[in-house]
Amino acid sequence: QAQLVESGGGLVQPGESLTLSCVATGSNLNPYAIGWFRQAPGKEREGVSCFSSRDGKTHYADSVKGRFTISRDNAKNTVYLQMDSLKPEDTATYYCAAPVLGSDYVCHYPGAPTEYDYDFWGQGTQVTVSS
Repeated sequence: QAQLVESGGGLVQPGESLTLSCVATGSNLNPYAIGWFRQAPGKEREGVSCFSSRDGKTHYADSVKGRFTISRDNAKNTVYLQMDSLKPEDTATYYCAAPVLGSDYVCHYPGAPTEYDYDFWGQGTQVTVSS
C-alpha cells in the first residue's frame, strides 16, 4: 500500500532555509515522479515543484523558482525540498504526492505541478516563516 510521509517542517525567520523530506513507499506508486504542494490557510492547494514521470526533469512554480530545489535519494526512497530565502508568504502546510505506477506525462511541462495528476498524498508538514 502506498504511503508518503513528510518531515522537516518548522518555524523559521524570513531569509532562512529549511529542508523537507518525503519518504515514499509502496509498490503501486511511481517514486520517480514525486511532487510537492502547499496549502496556506484559507487558500487552495498549489503546486510547488515536481519530477517529470517521462524524463526526470524538475519543474517549479514561478513563486519558488530560484529559491527552492527538489532532489531525491533513490536508495532511501526519499525526495527532498530545499527551501532557501524563505518568505512569510511561503507559510503553509507542505504535502508530497505521487502518481500511480504507470502514469504518464505527470509534471511533463514547465511550471507548477497539477494536483489532479497525483493519486497518493502524505499528511503534510507545517512550515511557518515569521519574524
